[in-house]
Amino acid sequence: MRQAKFLAGVPAGWRRGARVLAVALAAGGALLTGAWPSAARAEVAAADPIDASMRACLARSDMSTTMGQVQCMDNARIAWKAAADSAFQQLESKLPPTRRRLWQKGQASWLAWRDAEKLLLAAVFATTQGSMYVLAEADMQLQPVRDRALVLRSALAAVGGPAPRRPRACNADARCEHAMFDLNRYYRVLNTRMPPPARPTLGRAQRAWRAYLDASTPLVDERGRIDIIGARVATVKRLSETVGNH
Repeated sequence: MRQAKFLAGVPAGWRRGARVLAVALAAGGALLTGAWPSAARAEVAAADPIDASMRACLARSDMSTTMGQVQCMDNARIAWKAAADSAFQQLESKLPPTRRRLWQKGQASWLAWRDAEKLLLAAVFATTQGSMYVLAEADMQLQPVRDRALVLRSALAAVGGPAPRRPRACNADARCEHAMFDLNRYYRVLNTRMPPPARPTLGRAQRAWRAYLDASTPLVDERGRIDIIGARVATVKRLSETVGNH
């Protein structure tokens, strides 16, 4: 994606194009983040009232400014967070103690990672200029919360069914090993391109994500683990291509 630091001064047609792009990206965040594992879940949830409300907000003429568009996405993020909290509370009430403790650990790890990730996104986008990057940051804050809500809803719907088959070790699963290779490659690129003072922020976010992956692995099958890693690959790749853009 190319930067649009001049949006405020360009012809109205160009600004409308940017707004249409923002709607598309925010309504289907996989387009922006490249998060291919989320695409199927995004399609399944396309009719969700939260998404419909966000699309309506983004299309309003009084929300056509960059800050208005960000507000629409922030409202959706808050709504998805409430949906995730509700699904998790219901899930806790229905699980046996051992499984409940695993999910509690996974949720605590996810929350810790999101806190660390928020600081990483701020550090990356602080190196950019342009209205489109403001929209991109808002979208990258939104999509993981939306994905988490959908994961928790799916887990809630599956209560009472067979537990997922626990994944093999990553080095025994070619897809996992390949995904981790890609993640490490893009991580090195991002680390190199980050301003030196911000590199510890990247390291903390990545360690928090790894703790989330480790806590989630007992709760998912191999496909679910690939979803988690694949989304991270897409995010780190996107950030490596964004940092420093003007």
